[in-house]
Amino acid sequence: MVAVGVSGGIGIVNLNIVLDIVLGALAAMILNASSNVINQIFDLEIDRINKPKRPLPSGRLTIKQSVVFMTFLYIIAFALAYLVNIQYFVIVLITALITYAYSGYPFRTKRFGILANITMAIPRGGLLVVAGWSAVRSIFELEPWLIALVFFLYILGASTTKDFSDIEGDRKGGCRTLPIILGIKGAVIAITPSFVIPFILLIIFRVAGLLSGNLIILTALGVVLSLWGLYIAYLLLRKPDELCLEANHPSWRHMYLLMLTAQAGFAFAYLI
Repeated sequence: MVAVGVSGGIGIVNLNIVLDIVLGALAAMILNASSNVINQIFDLEIDRINKPKRPLPSGRLTIKQSVVFMTFLYIIAFALAYLVNIQYFVIVLITALITYAYSGYPFRTKRFGILANITMAIPRGGLLVVAGWSAVRSIFELEPWLIALVFFLYILGASTTKDFSDIEGDRKGGCRTLPIILGIKGAVIAITPSFVIPFILLIIFRVAGLLSGNLIILTALGVVLSLWGLYIAYLLLRKPDELCLEANHPSWRHMYLLMLTAQAGFAFAYLI
C-alpha cells in the first residue's frame, strides 16, 4: 500500500503527502491485525485442531480479552484512516466489512470455496492498492483499479495455499475450501494461473498506455514476475502433497518475495 501511495503521489510529494502515506500505512497494518483477531475468534474450534498453539486455543487469551483488543485496534485504525482523507476512510471501512464477512456470521464466506478466495483477495489485493492510491490522489480514475486488478488476481490464487495444511480442521468446521472441494492436486492446478496471468496483464496494461509508470521498468517487471510465477507454479505442482505439512512449503517464501518485489517495482517505476 505504501508503494502504491508513493507511486500515486509522484510530482506532488511534500510533507503532508508523506504524513498521509505514513498514517495510511499504520491504519492498514492495524486493520490487518484486527482482521486476524476476528478470524481467530470465529475459528477457535478449527484452530483447536489446526493451530492449537495460537493464543486463543492454547488458553493464553480469552475471547473477552480478544474482543476488547480487536475493538481497540478497529478504533485506532478508523481514526488514523479518517486523518488521511474521507475516501481513504471509506475504503478502510469497506475493507473492514469484507474481512469480517470472510470469518464472521452470518456471512462466513470462508465456508464457500472460491467465494472465500474472493473475499480474501478484494481487501488484501485490490482494495489495499486503491487505499494506498487514495492517500495521495483520487480513486476516480482507471489506473489504480488496473493495478489493483493485478494484485487481486495474484492473491486470488495465492490465498488458497494456506488452506492445504488446514484441511482437517476446516472439514470438521464446515469450511469447504478449494483443497477440500477439488482435492490437493486439483486445487493446485486451479490456482496456478494466478501466478502468471496477473503479470502478463501488467505488461499489456503498460504497453497499451493504461498505466503511466516507466514503460521499460513496468514491462521488465511484468516479464520477471511472470517467469517467477511460473517457477512458483512448478514448485507447487512438483510436490503438492507437501502443502499439507505444517512446515513451510518451498513456494511460500517465493510468494511473499514476489509480492514484495511487485510492490517495490511499482513504486520505482512511478518514481523514475
